Amino acid sequence: MTETDALYEVREQTGNPAYASVDDVITLVLERARDPRENHHNAHFDEAMAAVVDRYGAEAVRTVIHRVLVEHYPFRTATVNLDMRNFDGVRIGTTAVWTLRELNAQGDD
Repeated sequence: MTETDALYEVREQTGNPAYASVDDVITLVLERARDPRENHHNAHFDEAMAAVVDRYGAEAVRTVIHRVLVEHYPFRTATVNLDMRNFDGVRIGTTAVWTLRELNAQGDD
């Protein structure tokens, strides 16, 4: 897949090492779920992921993020066979995309 074909600017899709990897995204999402930021304008993402990780476990969250960013699953269907509500797939996917954009913006500095 070429960089222009990628749905998300993630290293595994673009082949561009300047972009964050899916593992970078997963690591940061899970770190923030364990220790949500306080008084941050995006703290609601951390709190949502803390609840999702508590309910489904880190491995399920990891799977959904990989499906969304690398395998191009829509957010709602990225939960297939995970015994997870579609709504939580939307929450995970949204958080993953925001985290990816944040990581990639840091690389632009």
